[in-house]
Amino acid sequence: MTQSFPLITAHAGSMNTEAHTLRSVQIGLELGADVVEEDIRVTRDGIPVLAHDDEWLTVERFHVNIADRSYSELTEWHAESGKGTVPPLLKLEDILPLVQASGKIVNLDLKVDAAIEPVAALVHKFGLSQQAFFSGCERERALLAQRLQPDMSKLLNTNVELFKTLPYREAMTQTCADARETSCIGVNIYHGILRQEFVEYAAELGMPVYAWTVEDEALMRQYAEWGVHSITTRNVASLIRVKQAFRDQQPSV
Repeated sequence: MTQSFPLITAHAGSMNTEAHTLRSVQIGLELGADVVEEDIRVTRDGIPVLAHDDEWLTVERFHVNIADRSYSELTEWHAESGKGTVPPLLKLEDILPLVQASGKIVNLDLKVDAAIEPVAALVHKFGLSQQAFFSGCERERALLAQRLQPDMSKLLNTNVELFKTLPYREAMTQTCADARETSCIGVNIYHGILRQEFVEYAAELGMPVYAWTVEDEALMRQYAEWGVHSITTRNVASLIRVKQAFRDQQPSV
């Protein structure tokens, strides 16, 4: 029986591009990723933007907090500073047409609870309900997302601290139980705590495992053999190579 290869998820800033830019999204799609991942925060006036951290550094080295400023204030600062190495703050709305046209999927990594509703509104506006899902949701955020936007698909992010404080099997079973309780479509797990037993246990429950962020080709191959559902990487070209080699080694049907 031929084993399928995991979905290839292009992490923000793939292939040494500037993270949270149009080019970062484009390169993942162009190389053949199945999913593009982006970090999402919200400005004071409720505009979802691509950003990992709340603190944003303007071209003139001025630190501002995204949540405390309107989108127009943030863009005005950037425009007044002139051209520089810091890219403008990009709205989520700016990249969704690319995802829509590609037919691929976008992984929306929510960094704040306030992102849940405005991000869902944009997903629905662009008709991307089948091409988008939330990540960045540990148990409490997943519960909130389920209450506010029950139609949005979401992954449960594993709580790494749980795996530091409990025996592995207990942490594993608790994580999967939380994922089921919060109606998540799968588990998003940091690859450093991923074991084959986790993948096998989750599979018994019908719970796909999404592994992040993997840059080593040997680990990519290992996780593919374990049967993870998705591998997130910045090095999309390497994962494409691993996929081709993996397919070449599969028995012919």
